[in-house]
Amino acid sequence: MRSIYSLLVAMLLVTTTVTAADNNKQKQEQRLQQSGQVLSEILNIPDDIPQDLLNKAKCVVVIPSVVKAAFIVGGSYGRGAMVCRAGNNFTGRWGAPSMYVLESGSVGFQIGGSATDFVLLVMNAEGARSLMNSKVKLGAGVSAAAGPVGRSAAASTDAYMRAEILTYSRSRGLFAGVSLNGASLHPDNEGNQQLYGRKINAKDIVIGHGPRTPQGAERLISLLDKASPHGAPAENQGQ
Repeated sequence: MRSIYSLLVAMLLVTTTVTAADNNKQKQEQRLQQSGQVLSEILNIPDDIPQDLLNKAKCVVVIPSVVKAAFIVGGSYGRGAMVCRAGNNFTGRWGAPSMYVLESGSVGFQIGGSATDFVLLVMNAEGARSLMNSKVKLGAGVSAAAGPVGRSAAASTDAYMRAEILTYSRSRGLFAGVSLNGASLHPDNEGNQQLYGRKINAKDIVIGHGPRTPQGAERLISLLDKASPHGAPAENQGQ
């Protein structure tokens, strides 16, 4: 009788663990779906990200639906995904996503609007590798600038040419470049483990023998492949 009871308890624990893992994976898949929806809507805005900047970008980070109230108390306030181009120079097609966390740089850092979506373009390989290895402070660990908008916008000024990361926000339908200097960005190791079912770091996802693209990321990757299927050659990066 005792052995039957022990078996039932063990089965219950296994079922509970599997259910929790499935729920966590689903949460990350939903986050990827939200990121794809945000990018789709932004790419359909008449004055969106300039095409030449998107072509030069090594990685794109999408942080959907950041709620303003979270900015007031600081700490972790936004979770999303980073997608990078394949290849040693990040010039190929877009690969599997790594989950990321965007954190406020100080108490009181706020962006207007009830909810804000952020899109960050990582413009060179050095910036991309920095983001894979550790927490990076925008404006300090890597150079960052508010990005220009409009397909024909001039994107060759010194500020844009020097910046390793260009940052954008969308709130209440308004899409514009926004300064995120003082905020920090780092891999969401827990989110990656939940998504891929094993411990895996951002570097292995992006430039290693990465995992298969999760189903929730298919729209996000498809949009990037359609909007900018191949990166600009390294000699034309201006970095």
